[in-house]
Amino acid sequence: MARNSAKPEEEAQAIDLTPMLDVVFIMLIFFIVTATFIKEAGIEVNRPEATTADEKKRASILIAVSNNNEIWIDKNRVDPRGVRQAIERLLAENPKGTVVIQSDSEASIELLVDITNAAREAGVNDVAVSTEKK
Repeated sequence: MARNSAKPEEEAQAIDLTPMLDVVFIMLIFFIVTATFIKEAGIEVNRPEATTADEKKRASILIAVSNNNEIWIDKNRVDPRGVRQAIERLLAENPKGTVVIQSDSEASIELLVDITNAAREAGVNDVAVSTEKK
């Protein structure tokens, strides 16, 4: 019984897909490493409206303040006395980080000022308050 085997010429003409797979995996690794991930503060807030709102592209440290003055950083509720330590920890991960405070429109202004002062004491010079554009 004779077997049908491929001729040597057909084997030589086969396309080797290994280099193409290598390139695809290298591209996949590149996109995973360079991708920016969306960070969330942890709660949804009703931000105040402002006519002079500017868009901030690279906010790496998000702090949310709820309407009952709860502070949320990195999806964790934080005591007001621990805000500076939380910012310092996140700043160690990203030294060029900026702070954006998402304060509810009914939150205490005094708490907003305390958070801004804690961010400045932690070494962050770029602190912004998130608003809705009017």
